[in-house]
Amino acid sequence: MAGIVLNVEVRERTGTGAARTIRNSGSIPGVLYGGPRGAVPIEIKAADVHAAIRSGKFLSHMVELDHKGEKQPVIPRDIQFHPVTDHPIHIDLYRVEENSEIAVDVVVHFKNHEASPGLKRGGALNIVRHTVRLKVKASAIPEQLEVDLTGKDIGESIHISSITLPAGARPVIKDRDFTIATIVGRKVEEEAPAEEAAAAAAPAEKKAGDKK
Repeated sequence: MAGIVLNVEVRERTGTGAARTIRNSGSIPGVLYGGPRGAVPIEIKAADVHAAIRSGKFLSHMVELDHKGEKQPVIPRDIQFHPVTDHPIHIDLYRVEENSEIAVDVVVHFKNHEASPGLKRGGALNIVRHTVRLKVKASAIPEQLEVDLTGKDIGESIHISSITLPAGARPVIKDRDFTIATIVGRKVEEEAPAEEAAAAAAPAEKKAGDKK
């Protein structure tokens, strides 16, 4: 568990107007899902949610709700942000038990860039997946997945099979050895836009020639 505890209140009113009133009072409306109790409208102090998000552990870890002394482990399922201010305006949480298995997106971290021959020779790291969705126990969500770039050369790909996963964790995608990243040559990156530009210019040149 991430060590984050959020005090919540049950909302008596729902709807757009009620949600606006809650936000104006300094709280954020949300819904707690899962379990035999079903969906329960809740509200959480905005300052507490901001602090939890800034911790860097809120969006991918199990946290604890406290409602008048009754505690419940949950995991965030969705957070809606204001398109202009980027402040959270609604939050969905899901009840879990510590030993239950859940699907969660885990951040991919790349290390030892300086030990990659491909990057040393001017290549570039082309990241295909910044996160990987894993099935893990709610009490054992990893902070990140580490990809070691040592020895990686231009033209090489890094697949999920080459990453050491935490004990008990497995990818949600099971039918293929999907790519996490590749090492590409910068020359290839530079030539591609030039080829596209040339292809786009060809019809225009042909049309001009037809007019003559």
